[in-house]
Amino acid sequence: MQEFEKLGVFYLGRLYDLEKKARRDELLLYDSKDLVTHAVCVGMTGSGKTGLCIGLLEEAALDGIPAIIVDPKGDLPNLLLTFPELSPAEFLPWITEDDARTRGLSAEEYAREQAELWKKGLAEWGQDGARIRRLREAADFAIYTPGSTVGLPVSIIASFAAPPQEIVDDSELLRERVNTTVTSLLNLMGIEADPLQSREHILLSNILDRAWRQRQDMELAALIQAIQSPPMRKIGVFDVESFFPTKERFALAMRLNNLLAAPGFETWLEGEALDIGRILYTPEGKPRMAIFSIAHLNDAERMFFVSLLLSQLLGWMRTQSGTSTLRALFYMDEIFGYFPPVANPPAKAPLMTLLKQARAFGLGIVLATQNPVDLDYKGLANAGTWFIGRLQTDRDKQRLLDGLEGANLGSAFDRKRMEQTLASLGKRIFLMNNVHEKEPVIFETRWAMSYLRGPMTRTQIKQLMEERKKAVPVVQEVSGRALTARRQAATRPALPPDIPGYFLPVRRGQPGGTLLRYEPRLLGLAKVYYLDRKLEIDSEQTAALLATMPERPALIDWDGAEPVAIAEAELQRAAADEQAVFGELPAEATKRANYPEWQKDLQEWLFRKHTLQLLRSPSLGLVSKPGETARDFRIRLQLAAHEQRDEMVERLRQKYAARMTSLQERVRRAEWALQREVEQAKQQKMQTALSLGTTLLGAFVGRKAISHSTLGRATTAARGASRAMKEEQDVRRAQENLEQVRQQLAELEQQLAREIEEMQARTDPMNERLETVVLRPRKTDVNVSLIALAWVPHWQDQAGQLSPAW
Repeated sequence: MQEFEKLGVFYLGRLYDLEKKARRDELLLYDSKDLVTHAVCVGMTGSGKTGLCIGLLEEAALDGIPAIIVDPKGDLPNLLLTFPELSPAEFLPWITEDDARTRGLSAEEYAREQAELWKKGLAEWGQDGARIRRLREAADFAIYTPGSTVGLPVSIIASFAAPPQEIVDDSELLRERVNTTVTSLLNLMGIEADPLQSREHILLSNILDRAWRQRQDMELAALIQAIQSPPMRKIGVFDVESFFPTKERFALAMRLNNLLAAPGFETWLEGEALDIGRILYTPEGKPRMAIFSIAHLNDAERMFFVSLLLSQLLGWMRTQSGTSTLRALFYMDEIFGYFPPVANPPAKAPLMTLLKQARAFGLGIVLATQNPVDLDYKGLANAGTWFIGRLQTDRDKQRLLDGLEGANLGSAFDRKRMEQTLASLGKRIFLMNNVHEKEPVIFETRWAMSYLRGPMTRTQIKQLMEERKKAVPVVQEVSGRALTARRQAATRPALPPDIPGYFLPVRRGQPGGTLLRYEPRLLGLAKVYYLDRKLEIDSEQTAALLATMPERPALIDWDGAEPVAIAEAELQRAAADEQAVFGELPAEATKRANYPEWQKDLQEWLFRKHTLQLLRSPSLGLVSKPGETARDFRIRLQLAAHEQRDEMVERLRQKYAARMTSLQERVRRAEWALQREVEQAKQQKMQTALSLGTTLLGAFVGRKAISHSTLGRATTAARGASRAMKEEQDVRRAQENLEQVRQQLAELEQQLAREIEEMQARTDPMNERLETVVLRPRKTDVNVSLIALAWVPHWQDQAGQLSPAW
């Protein structure tokens, strides 16, 4: 069998001969970078569409390509059903017992049958348990269930956070992000709103636009308050009250509050944050196949989540560097309803933007459906690859042909021939049209490594993710309920007016039976500049430190200070609760003269101790960016390695192209010569047989036993036999020549494969030992912007124990 374990190549199946109804030996190897121009998969139920798409995702995982996978039906969690041993015991927990009963088999017997079926099916396609094991080791597989705790829960809080600066700076993208978020939220509330006519939509859009332009996050609780007290005086030329009276705004706020307070909605606020970068890769930098199962949601909830997910994906994409190599995949099964030809649901705008722009950032979009008539083919004209399987109705075929004809397939598009081809497709037989290839091809999909048992139940998803859920951090909204514990009598210490004092914001929800208590600390904020032209580092780093106030006149212990994530704009002038209590303030904190000395001391300490540590890849020569974690740096190294790999593979292919072409031509000529020699030998054998037969016949039935003519024919037959032997020798020589040329071609292909493997072995970003590069600032590059008294919030229980509230 032709080798399919190649770099940057997806093994999808084998070419198929529609006329002979037979599978060909030639494999369908699809270049992964072709997915940068996106793909569409269309096929009716039973066509094998799910198997093809799961096979594509398996190949992506093997190649280290992470994916966001949206599953409205429940089939795609099958990606986690991979059994390297291919034993009945592995299959038994996941078989469908109804199928076993229908077959008249016990569960154990049916599991044994399925194991044998998968083992045999994989073997027919050159696969085995070792390849399944590599698949499991190549990527992390996880099932997320937004709005449910069955799988890994997902918090939507991040969806209302201020988008990346790249989005904010682009007015069109920001407007699209605001519009999608507001439309999705109103749709979830049961309000069908026109962005140009609806007061609800316009008001919420103005609130979000204003907050996000000011780099402020907008939680749902804060959004309710902003509806009642909008942060702007006018909307358009009308004042807010004339545009949307208070009483009617209150009704909208109550509707949103009812949604927030509805039983079960809290599951939308718990779980892993909807952070695309963290979802695509594990903390160790391992690629992840993230499956978002939304089969349990109603239509409004599905649209709400998919729209927010697409908006987050678009925001993440904008923060990535440009590349022509496949960086990540977004796959959605059953796109029906999300990308219609006429209507404009919330998900359509961000999806259209992704189809138009994602290729520049290495993000491949793969969409699948069994309903061709419900797709916007003008938008899908951006797709470079079409996988087309068996279709159900003639209307589906005609609609698809319309789309193909307009999808820039060239002037040679033969509609009638394409229609005949589509009508001949059977189960697991697909037509692939790839703009990067010369012509469409017909192929049969390979056997999936994952066990395709059908839709997974909630119980089975829970079983798969039970252990994983224990390790997922929970994100919750900060509660606004009143304190329930008895307040302690303590007032804020009096301070001279010239001593700067601030409050850190309350960031953690209030546990039951606690009150808010502030403790004094010294806060230092500074900026440290690092410049290294050789490493191309030009970075300004911020430092925020909380130090303990000294009891006696002394320098601050900055070595023991706590780094904090706080910006000066987040500091508050007032306590979060008027009834908060305060800790004792040391006398040194009330002396204004101490603060300039502490500022000088911090500047000196930062100059001596504050360094910028970066990581360097010895093999690729790349250095991490300031603030880039080892995980993110390894992710970037993987992309760089892929880019380098693609470039070097292309060079190797070009290097061998002429020799390959020459040998392939020699194979063709040798095959033709062999065929010619075989035909000549065949004709000579026939002629000799006729001459000999005529001679014998004349000898037996003629009047004379031997005559001159009979002797002549015998001589001719003998010469024919000699020529026949010579022709057979020519055939053997032609066969030997063909085998020799074929062997030379095989050796050349093996040599190319070895060079590619050796090239890959030289660079392994996941396991490479990274070097540490340390940069130190100059004294003039250290600027302390603030030294101030900081009141740090804590929650104090009835026993007096403190826990952080920030």
